[in-house]
Amino acid sequence: QEVCEAAEDGILDLIDYCHRKLTLLVARSAGGQPGTQSRTGALASPSSMQELQEQAETMEFEISLKALSVLRFITDQAASLPLSALTRLLSTHNVPCLLVELLEHCPWSCREGGVLKKFENGAWHAVPPEDQLKMTKLDGQVWLALYNLLLSPECRRKYHFDGFNKSQLLKLRAFLTDVLLDQLPNLVEMQRFLSHLAVADPAPPKKDLVLEQVPAIREHLLKKNAGKWEAIAKHQVKGVFSPTAEELRLQARRWAQTYSLDMMEALAPDKPRCRVCGTEAAKRCSRCRNEWYCSRPCQLQHWHKHKAACNLLA
Repeated sequence: QEVCEAAEDGILDLIDYCHRKLTLLVARSAGGQPGTQSRTGALASPSSMQELQEQAETMEFEISLKALSVLRFITDQAASLPLSALTRLLSTHNVPCLLVELLEHCPWSCREGGVLKKFENGAWHAVPPEDQLKMTKLDGQVWLALYNLLLSPECRRKYHFDGFNKSQLLKLRAFLTDVLLDQLPNLVEMQRFLSHLAVADPAPPKKDLVLEQVPAIREHLLKKNAGKWEAIAKHQVKGVFSPTAEELRLQARRWAQTYSLDMMEALAPDKPRCRVCGTEAAKRCSRCRNEWYCSRPCQLQHWHKHKAACNLLA
């Protein structure tokens, strides 16, 4: 909630960005491009351009899936979003119908050679028969976003349940099986809502005068850099994608400092515990820096077990 409030008018640009990415994802799926599995691997000697094209498609696919998660987190705060943001979600972009399309095409799932594969944690995995009905995290994101948009009183008042929107939303009833409801019990409430929607005509939204804000960040960037994109690309190739040896060493030092053991332990929520007695520990092995102890006697007691690992790590 704090993030959404701090974003202020920038939340409109973020909603637009997520909508563009999800629309592209649906369009690719409807056009027969459900996933991003390697195609150049099947070629004897793929060209550099083919490899770059595949990398670009893979990156676009993964960014779109992350945009889905971002959009779901935004819908979690539907009650506290600015009016212009809600209007953008429900009217301008009609996000509920877009989410229905995502569920229908399910771009993170495909069949290859009769084997069902699903995209999770950045890779495609074959799904064994006993897990084929299990909901993935991406399925859950779509259902939770729909739940937030359709069952929030604020959203329901502003969404126009016309003939088209109603027919699209009623497609969800086919997906609400007992297996799905067991995995996400909150959807029982949505099932009741859809049953009511099927037999009733909700009141149309009030025809209030709404002054809609226009997203400014993207428009500003497009105007500022019009006609300069080629020069920007050349500058990036030279300055960002062709680092000198000294720049690489500097970056390596920064990473080493950022991800040092002391820094990571400072970020850890729990205090380290003694490997022997389990009490809070303040000392650790000076050779491998991996095991913690509350006192010297505990360290000596554990040494015969720790010695082999310590030698290897050191």
